[in-house]
Amino acid sequence: MALKFLVVDDSVTMRRIVMNSLKQIGHENFVEAADGRDALIKLNSDDSINFIITDWNMPDVSGLELVKQVRANPKTANLPVLMVTTRGMKEDIIEALNAKVNNYIVKPFTPQVLREKIEQIISTVNV
Repeated sequence: MALKFLVVDDSVTMRRIVMNSLKQIGHENFVEAADGRDALIKLNSDDSINFIITDWNMPDVSGLELVKQVRANPKTANLPVLMVTTRGMKEDIIEALNAKVNNYIVKPFTPQVLREKIEQIISTVNV
């Protein structure tokens, strides 16, 4: 099954970096959202999204809040979520994992790390 990614980050530059990295590792299908609120709207209107890559630090609805809302909605509860953030403290990672992110990358990252994390998630989740 082809993956369709929702790339969520308030930084246009960071969204471009993530999408270019996805292209480098062979993924061409994605939509972008500028924050968690925008992401929730896109998730509600596009049933073909089956993988979320989100930042943590965003205005309005943070990445962590986005994950909590995704997990609370039966329609999206099982979507794989990869958090890509500058927040690298152990407490942050634990908080994200407790919110049920599937995996976590601390910025900066390489396309190879992105590929490994996506593959790890795919191998454990039914996408």
